[in-house]
Amino acid sequence: MKDRFIALMEKFIALAAVRLPDDVVSRLEQMRECEDSPVQKVIYDSYFENMEKALQLMRPCCQDTGLPQFYIKAGTDFPYLDITAEVLNEAVRQATRSVPLRPNALNYFDEINTGDNTAERIPWINWDIILGSDCMEITLYFAGAGCSLPGTARVFKPSDGYKAIIPFVFDAVSGPGINACPPLVVGIGLGHNMDNAALLSKKACLRLMGTSHNHPKGKELERQIFNGLNNLGIGAQGLPGKQAVLAVHIESSGRHTATIACGVSVSCYMHRRGIIQIDKNLSYQLPVYQGAVL
Repeated sequence: MKDRFIALMEKFIALAAVRLPDDVVSRLEQMRECEDSPVQKVIYDSYFENMEKALQLMRPCCQDTGLPQFYIKAGTDFPYLDITAEVLNEAVRQATRSVPLRPNALNYFDEINTGDNTAERIPWINWDIILGSDCMEITLYFAGAGCSLPGTARVFKPSDGYKAIIPFVFDAVSGPGINACPPLVVGIGLGHNMDNAALLSKKACLRLMGTSHNHPKGKELERQIFNGLNNLGIGAQGLPGKQAVLAVHIESSGRHTATIACGVSVSCYMHRRGIIQIDKNLSYQLPVYQGAVL
């Protein structure tokens, strides 16, 4: 079963590297229709041609295949929970050769590329535990350099107020974010300290297109920031256009009375976020890849 689990995850990694999820493709199609400048039309045409070629050739849709990050919802009764981390590490090693993925990983103090996209605590694995479940859901994200560089987090004083969030987000998107291959997915984490705000911002970035914060005020803030960013006059590839972002998603937690923490994560238009749901028999579903078979 271990070898079967590794083989399944290797194929899933290949799928996520080559094919964008259905909800992202649908959103890009909507945005393509909204742009009317000749330059923007050419850029969107090239985006879709690139996606088609990736599928035809079964090659990654971006040359920077980043570092794999796995966000796992793990059932406590999933029978392979204790070997999942080992399986993911080996699947990444094998996928680096078979897909192929560009080797990007090195350890800080060795400064030598490991050659297989594994390193100290890489691939990155984040766990959420689901009590009483015998299933597992794995969200894979390829964290490329361009969309990682704009990431930022800051803790504000209460006297700064919630209004401090807006310029902080706008500076991240309109500054370093324009080098991250817009239009972008913008994840915003609102929490009590830097580390939990940063993690929430990444989880926000990985939400499905068309979803909203579960609080009316959070949903309204998403809408306001989304509209504001899309009124900056930034389009695809940071050139003049109507749409800087595909989506703005906010995730939040409680906070200390004396802190307002905000994290920002962005993803490029090539939003390689894959989801696989696995049951106790290693049967699987691919909710964002209609018709795909591993």
